[in-house]
Amino acid sequence: MIINILNGIEGSKQATGLTVIIDVFRAFSLEAYIMNKEPLILRPVSDKYIPLAKKKEDNDIVIIGERHAIKIDGYDYGNSPTELKDINLKGKIVYHTTSAGTQGIANATNADEIITGSLVNAKAIAEYIRRINPSKVSLVAMGREGGIPSEEDTLCANYIKDLLEGNDKDLTNDIEHLKNNGGKAFFEDEYKDFLPRDDFYYCTDINKFNFILKVEKDDEGLYIKRIDI
Repeated sequence: MIINILNGIEGSKQATGLTVIIDVFRAFSLEAYIMNKEPLILRPVSDKYIPLAKKKEDNDIVIIGERHAIKIDGYDYGNSPTELKDINLKGKIVYHTTSAGTQGIANATNADEIITGSLVNAKAIAEYIRRINPSKVSLVAMGREGGIPSEEDTLCANYIKDLLEGNDKDLTNDIEHLKNNGGKAFFEDEYKDFLPRDDFYYCTDINKFNFILKVEKDDEGLYIKRIDI
């Protein structure tokens, strides 16, 4: 198995084989929490106007998303696990758009298969890849807004690679390091309205979920399929 680590939107364009689009803070951590709430369907989209149009057609649709980490005007919720912790999404149609993660999905046009990546289900991801046993794996660390490398996404990519190579590293010190580096903004008062501190802990709750999120397509577009491991 050839395992390549790539970065950002450009990396997603280059990705081939089984491709993992990684966004720890916060897109694909959040999508794991959303899927754990049993929505009818979760659709990741790159265009922020599509969910707004869908909401006009059906007000029961839930639209979630951010640009520059801030909730998009007209959306129900921002890209925050904390904000959604007590929200009932069971049986709901949910649309989700972000600055990095969902853009990576949209641009991974050369991938054989796409799954999302985060720390909250990293071991499940590695186990799924082992079961599929593809000849090539692309781990795309999306970084800040799909352009600037970020410590948390790189950490996740390396962790998944290590797991695939038989090395189960203890990330306790790495997570602690993120508090003053890649995740520092969650602990600064000036950002607390849209980057709540608890989001850091939700997104670094390593291996909380034993399922993976696979990107599928139907007549309406892309959607997320939960596969229990």
